[in-house]
Amino acid sequence: MVQAHKDAADTLNDTLVARLKLRQLALLQKLAQQGSLSRVAQAMRLSQPAITQALREIETLFGTPLFARGSRGLAPTPAGEVALAHARTALAGLEATARELAALEAGRHARLRVGVIPHLPMGLLDAMLQALLAASPRNAVMLREGTSDELVTALRAGELDWAIGRPFYDSGDADIQVEPLYEQRPSLLVPAASRARLARAAADLRQLADLDWILPPPRTPIRRSVNAMFARAGIAPPSPLLETYSLKSIEAVLARQPRAIALLAHDVGADLAARGAAALLPCALQWDLPPISLLSLAGASGARLSPQAVQALSAAVARMPGQRDARAAPAHA
Repeated sequence: MVQAHKDAADTLNDTLVARLKLRQLALLQKLAQQGSLSRVAQAMRLSQPAITQALREIETLFGTPLFARGSRGLAPTPAGEVALAHARTALAGLEATARELAALEAGRHARLRVGVIPHLPMGLLDAMLQALLAASPRNAVMLREGTSDELVTALRAGELDWAIGRPFYDSGDADIQVEPLYEQRPSLLVPAASRARLARAAADLRQLADLDWILPPPRTPIRRSVNAMFARAGIAPPSPLLETYSLKSIEAVLARQPRAIALLAHDVGADLAARGAAALLPCALQWDLPPISLLSLAGASGARLSPQAVQALSAAVARMPGQRDARAAPAHA
């Protein structure tokens, strides 16, 4: 049975390599986006029967239906979801190739597509950008901000070459390569005018739970760590006044709400407190937050991080007081 499965897979692979065209992958992506044969036909200025026939030919190549018709239009079948995932990766890789070739013609070495989480200290972000922009030949850099799960999704879709973010403890994703940079310690951030009054509550999680919390979305590593911290103490996690990952929004709420409180990495909180509206609250909290890490897709062919950029990041980490280097720690891929 195992041999038969392998033979079938080899036959399908040979068929797709010999006959599948990139324009057919692009058509699959358009059908998934539009969910309608007629809308795709209109967008491509073709007749609907022509699009129907093209889809039938693609499904014949794959040997199975890729879309099912329903009351809401076309929806990918399970086999269609698999085909679409690989189609997106192939098309994104082709786009990356075109952009890198265009960058070479413009006198630049490569076009680096970099993802970063919002909660990075300015020193680390500045070191990375300076190293990338100072490279010779020059790099063209596209910077994208998002939560760790958004960046990992973008890596898998071929939309990013690498990212600085956090792995998940429970992801079990062997396709994501993780190189830990350093571990962040937690810090409480409160309105500057309320610091003295709220300092008394810093040692009591029950009092802290009653404050107006600003927390990131539920699926983020910081939110998971906050929930786990309260759960270990037998206390229900706080219900947030505001859910956001935006540092600008956190600063705005702390400037206006006297009972507001946020839990941030100490280096990020210090950057925010230096602006004046917020203040760091001394605390002895512990969290199980994964380290800040370099994330990339295993086996990806995109532009790589240069040794100079890696050295600049390492030097920036070394300059940050009170941070623990995590490069010797196990990777949580």
